[in-house]
Amino acid sequence: MGRKLLLEHINVPGINTFDVYRSKGGYASVEKALKMTPEEIVEEVKKSGLRGRGGAGFPTGMKWSFLAKPEGVPRYLVCNGDESEPGTFKDRYLMTHIPHLLIEGMIVSSFALGANTSYIYLRGEMMPQVRILERAIAEAKAKGFLGKNILGTGYDLELYVQPGGGAYICGEETALLESLEGKRGNPRIKPPFPAIAGLYGCPTVVNNVESIAAVVPIINEGGDEYAKIGIGRSTGTKLISAGGNLKKPGVYEIELGLPVEEFIYSDEYCGGIANGKRLKAVVAGGSSVPILPANLILKTINNEARLMSYESLSDGGFVSGTMLGSGGFIAYDEDACIVRNTWNFARFYHHESCGQCSPCREGTGWMEKVLHRLEYGHGKMSDMDLLVDVSKKIEGNTICPLGDAAAWPVASAIRHFRDEFEWHVTNASEATSRNYGLAHYADPLKVVETSPL
Repeated sequence: MGRKLLLEHINVPGINTFDVYRSKGGYASVEKALKMTPEEIVEEVKKSGLRGRGGAGFPTGMKWSFLAKPEGVPRYLVCNGDESEPGTFKDRYLMTHIPHLLIEGMIVSSFALGANTSYIYLRGEMMPQVRILERAIAEAKAKGFLGKNILGTGYDLELYVQPGGGAYICGEETALLESLEGKRGNPRIKPPFPAIAGLYGCPTVVNNVESIAAVVPIINEGGDEYAKIGIGRSTGTKLISAGGNLKKPGVYEIELGLPVEEFIYSDEYCGGIANGKRLKAVVAGGSSVPILPANLILKTINNEARLMSYESLSDGGFVSGTMLGSGGFIAYDEDACIVRNTWNFARFYHHESCGQCSPCREGTGWMEKVLHRLEYGHGKMSDMDLLVDVSKKIEGNTICPLGDAAAWPVASAIRHFRDEFEWHVTNASEATSRNYGLAHYADPLKVVETSPL
């Protein structure tokens, strides 16, 4: 059984309260960190090899070291709790059941960065979690771990929870900062990066919920000890949101380097595919990463076992690899329709595009419409090449990564399951009738006389 660094006490009754959390060793990292220098804390995080758990996988300690430190200018730490990626729910789980772990991580991280005001930004729909965190913050403040002169050290920290408006785009760090400032959540053009000019134009670090929570065991055990867990440059543990056609969906904490096959079929984790079905495909890191068929998610191009790590999942690039991403692990059984699922993802990205960039604003709409007509029996054989072409015109041509996130699933689905897309063209009447008898669904593009399609 793998080590649990974040969820070890998740099932302890009352662990969401200060007293129970404290009795299990909670806030020990704060006491330890406040006796260290900020530079020593940053060095421990660097030694740990911790990589951002929100999807990008950028080394956390290195990101912290980029923070500008001009005299007389405040610095900010912002926790990105805008968890909106389809298939991802591990941050919400952590905040719901063990909120003090995040608050402890925020205190240590804020001290390391020299921030005296920090924010936890949550997706607007997460109002229960807002109330849970605010209650936990009040408890920590009453015990002297927040506010003025924390534990008599002279360090001050105010921590606030801010709900957003429910926009996926605010998961992008600069759009989040715009929203936090009270503006529309549009991504900013970079440079300058937030480390130089972030919240209110001041140096700012934005980290994911899980990334900040992981700072607690790093300080408690030391960066070198944390780095011994995992494999290669994928160190430590990772929370995985497991969903789809699995016997045991849920949130699991794994040691990075766990074989994908073991994660899917072991009774300790997902327990296999539900209803005795066969595995067809997996989206390994949330809806924004390339989908892989069963044979490629279980084996690399070198026929080695695929591992739950940043490097192993990406082996083969976008041709036969994928990404660990945010850890939104979605398994599809043999009966799942890849075309329908791809269309569903495309609907999401079209709806959530902020519209600032033309390739994303227009391209996501065209992809949704073409996939819609394929799914409902109005498709053409040329549609697959058209979708790939549109995805290429979006990828790499937008201010933020939402365009890439919309393009990759479509391109990879056609690459690996082109025969299924073609089936929807050659068996149009059957494709239409199986969609709940919705034969009246018209071709959404037929009325667009000037359409290039």
